[in-house]
Amino acid sequence: MPVARTLAVALTGLEGTVVEVEADVAAGLPAFHLVGLPDSSMLQARERVRAAAAQIGAGIAQRRIAVNMQPAWLPKHGSGFDLAIAIAVLAAQGDLEAEDIAGVVHLGELGLDGRIRPVPGTLPALLAARRAGVGRAVVPAADADEARLVEGIGVVPAEDLCEVLRHHGSRAEVHPPTPQQSLPAAARAPDPERRERLDFCDVLGQLQARRAAEVAAAGGHHLLLAGPPGAGKTMIAARIPGILPPLGNRDALDVSAIHSLSGGFDARAGLITDPPFEAPHHTATTASVVGGGPGLARPGAISRAHAGVLFLDEAPEFPSRVLEALREPLETGDVTLHRARGITRYPARFQLVMAANPCPCGHAWGRGDRCTCTPLQRRRYLARLSGPVLDRIDMRVEVGPVDLRRVDAAGEPSAAIARRVRSARERQRRRFAALPWTTNSQIPGSALRGDLAPERGGRRMLEEAVDQGRLTLRGHDRVLRVAWTLADLDGAEIPDGDHIGTALSLRGKDRT
Repeated sequence: MPVARTLAVALTGLEGTVVEVEADVAAGLPAFHLVGLPDSSMLQARERVRAAAAQIGAGIAQRRIAVNMQPAWLPKHGSGFDLAIAIAVLAAQGDLEAEDIAGVVHLGELGLDGRIRPVPGTLPALLAARRAGVGRAVVPAADADEARLVEGIGVVPAEDLCEVLRHHGSRAEVHPPTPQQSLPAAARAPDPERRERLDFCDVLGQLQARRAAEVAAAGGHHLLLAGPPGAGKTMIAARIPGILPPLGNRDALDVSAIHSLSGGFDARAGLITDPPFEAPHHTATTASVVGGGPGLARPGAISRAHAGVLFLDEAPEFPSRVLEALREPLETGDVTLHRARGITRYPARFQLVMAANPCPCGHAWGRGDRCTCTPLQRRRYLARLSGPVLDRIDMRVEVGPVDLRRVDAAGEPSAAIARRVRSARERQRRRFAALPWTTNSQIPGSALRGDLAPERGGRRMLEEAVDQGRLTLRGHDRVLRVAWTLADLDGAEIPDGDHIGTALSLRGKDRT
């Protein structure tokens, strides 16, 4: 019999490669070989395919079966190849016309009863298939909403293998799997919980910290809030996503693809357009924050926070390896993870917001009469945030205790702040329309000292700070970026001396 071929998609991070799955059924001792660098979960597909085909009445022939997945040099992993393997084998043994399955992507994991189960990464897989010119795809019915988000590709949802065979005009007499008893309501998967809308009007006082949060949102800047416990640092950080503008189409696709790959994407509401908010606990490992795991690396918190906010509460309590691992992504906007089985790249352009106490007990504020820490403990605690990490933070703001006697009314609501942020972002969008960056935080240093350089009077303050060692050259550029955002919030065409002075004060003191 001729070799039968169909398509699947191998994912390496968010990058997908269309894989040709070819099957040959020949005379010889019964055997089922999978070649083309499959991992252990794919090798187990042999048993799933045999059992699923038998359950619907389309048994696999007791002959010598060889399935090759090319390009053979590319590692393949996961159970999403099950359906493509089953279709290729059944076509090779004559149950399907080989022409009907060629050029069609098949995604899905097979159950032993023949049902097709959802797989993570359907969205990035079909985006890769569309780029390769594929026009049709068969996907699990549970992933149909997600698959239909990819325009330009025909999607065929299927509950079980029988449906797929009938769609392709099976010659074999097949029947649906035996119906399963429905799960009780209490055992069904709950709907994804929606993030509560938090409002800045709940924050009492803290005018400087609220202003810094607005500037951070308007320009995509990184922010450190330092102060005693209970001052409102976490409240302010948690409300920053609520004043960010909705994601553009490209960012929405990237964020949705990352969450699809992580298995946490609900496609019923469409693409994710709300900026994500990730707040890992301070006991999180480097792999969980940056990305990693055995085999090919999975996305971490910094990638799930792409185009949104990564909040590190109690930042000095994080392991130093986690904090130091953020240095490169903060500069480049992506993370490249090297593993023995390959190199994986994920986008990681996030806003870093950190909150820190002044010492381990948290009471070294003002006169510090209640503080029980020794001077050595205080130095060691603050030294956990290294100079190179702090140098990458645009604004470092002290958040003191709130004096309730001086707070008469609720603060400004998030809706009013969000309007100013949207206006500032729109100014940046128009300014950078012909350039490869979109926010002030992404302006390269060459442009800050070239076409986007402020007037000489404003630059002189920064040059003196660099000459005196109070600013590094990186700090110089970050202050200029914040100054541009302040100018955008004020509706000014170019930062003046007041904007640069304010940006310097928000920068705080360097200790690199």
